[in-house]
Amino acid sequence: MPAPFKTHRAQLKAILKAWGMTEDNAETTADILGWADLHGVDSHGISMIPGYDRLRRSGRANMQARPRIIKESAVSALIDGDGGLGHVPAKFAMQVAIDKAKQSGIAITAVKNSAHFGATGYYTLMAAREGLIGMACTSNSLAQVAPTFGKEAKLGTDPWSFAAPSDDPDRPFLLDMATTTVAAGRIRNKDNEGLPCPPGWVLDKEGRPSTDPREARDKGGFLTSLGGSPEGSSYKGYGLAVMVNILASCLSGSTLDTDPLAGKKPQGNDIGHCFIAIDPGLFRDPGDFTADVTRLCDDLRATTPMDPAQPVIVAGDPQWRYREQRLKEGIPVGAGLLNQIRQVAQACAAPWLLD
Repeated sequence: MPAPFKTHRAQLKAILKAWGMTEDNAETTADILGWADLHGVDSHGISMIPGYDRLRRSGRANMQARPRIIKESAVSALIDGDGGLGHVPAKFAMQVAIDKAKQSGIAITAVKNSAHFGATGYYTLMAAREGLIGMACTSNSLAQVAPTFGKEAKLGTDPWSFAAPSDDPDRPFLLDMATTTVAAGRIRNKDNEGLPCPPGWVLDKEGRPSTDPREARDKGGFLTSLGGSPEGSSYKGYGLAVMVNILASCLSGSTLDTDPLAGKKPQGNDIGHCFIAIDPGLFRDPGDFTADVTRLCDDLRATTPMDPAQPVIVAGDPQWRYREQRLKEGIPVGAGLLNQIRQVAQACAAPWLLD
């Protein structure tokens, strides 16, 4: 049975605290993971716990991490994530960008020495809720994607997010996307439940289409870049992934996805993140800007649909629909994943709350 959101979030926090996180870091991390599950981003919520547990037990995630600014200007900051999970330094970095943008109109921050930070959209939504345009991206610790025409993994899922405020503070424009056909977590979730992937998600090591969710992780295959194939313009996803690495890794000085050491650092995997905040007031009255964003999105929603049962939506709409539904009905967790989470909780003596 789906658990109420408060219980689901409490379970996350209980496990994180049992791992040795401080109260405030566990609160922040649980909030970000819980946000993902509440908004239907099931690839980046509680399903991450088994992987984070492996990272922690191998000594590659500092549970006592405290991010700190190591270089800054009026419009920028470089932040050291202290080798911990990425949620706390990412939220800190986005808030720094927001605060600086409110003073200077625009700001960019980068994070090094970090790890996976959850759903990218959480951070850009922070900016949109403050009336700012937000952008965020992150590199990866695991190369699972071959460049277009390549037969060797050199890139990760390398996600990108963009958010802009509208007249409804609960419904901003929110684009959150991997530069692969799907996020790796969606493939992992298929594996957790013993299900095949839809065609087009993964390729085997010879570049042939596969529906095996373990292909890219265990058998030498690859995730597909956005576009799926050279004929489907996969060079676009490939190019976006390189853009993300330039912003997230090259700016911060983090390990590149292409580096043979990627994923083998002693702490945090040295993933890089980048956050940008822009005040529309630099250009025009902010109220006029949000009114135009609202009108643009509403005009798109008003498009005559091909199928009346499937209206046209804009980025963010599915998340707001999931939020409404799951606040009422609870957060679903597949049986296979639930068993893994139970084992993690038992191993670290965290209270079990999801039955």
